[in-house]
Amino acid sequence: MSEFLLKKITKLKEKKIPNPEIDLRVMINNSKLKNKEIIFSDFKLEQINIKKFNSLFERRLLNEPISKIINKKSFWKDSFFVNHDVLDPRPETEGIIEESIRVFKNRKEKIKILDIGTGSGAIAISLAREFLDASIVAIDISKKALKVAKKNIIDKRLENRIHLKNTTIDLINEDFDLIVSNPPYISKNELSNISREIKGFEPLIALDGGIDGLMFYRDFAINVPRLMKPNSYFIFEIGETQFDACREIFANSVLKFEKKVSDLQKKDRIMIFSKI
Repeated sequence: MSEFLLKKITKLKEKKIPNPEIDLRVMINNSKLKNKEIIFSDFKLEQINIKKFNSLFERRLLNEPISKIINKKSFWKDSFFVNHDVLDPRPETEGIIEESIRVFKNRKEKIKILDIGTGSGAIAISLAREFLDASIVAIDISKKALKVAKKNIIDKRLENRIHLKNTTIDLINEDFDLIVSNPPYISKNELSNISREIKGFEPLIALDGGIDGLMFYRDFAINVPRLMKPNSYFIFEIGETQFDACREIFANSVLKFEKKVSDLQKKDRIMIFSKI
């Protein structure tokens, strides 16, 4: 490996940047002058725009996530544009897509879907990819987030199937076969202790779940049932310690609890309810 690369890796390690080799490879290839992929064993300085690389590298040293630096994050089967106005879609949230597919096995069924708090649009777009005849309403209270979602929807040529709305669920007057959400669920205490990579570069509005992190689930228990058709499902993400609290919140709801799903770290992550 070249001395240039070794020095850069050392600097990243000194700043306690996780996965420094991976991040360096991403920054190198986002600074390349030609389309050909650059591998470390063949690296030559003249292959990159050094000014652009240095700009990316300095931002990473300040703990800015690599996704925000290159404005790209992978989720499910696609890459999405992201910036500081939206939460990065995360692997554990893919459980929402997986469970939706398990519930609605006929991918050509004409179902109507609501995505609450769409952010980058990653969930809505991924569901549109899987359910080819579905119509989707994706809502968010952040106009900045909806601009990002619109860009991703246009990039994927799904603007005829996903309809964006700057609103809240209490103002929705339609009914749906499937409702999904990855709401803010971090408590006030947890917010004060999250990493700089999250606190400094992710929108607070997409993280803050109120004093105990359960504010949105209480809202869901009140408003979601009236939006659900008979034989419909509500699939949403929770924090790893919130299962019991969410069961209690929905205890008096007309919805039937179906199951919970753990993520790859065996942490509670997804809850599923149905309406008969």
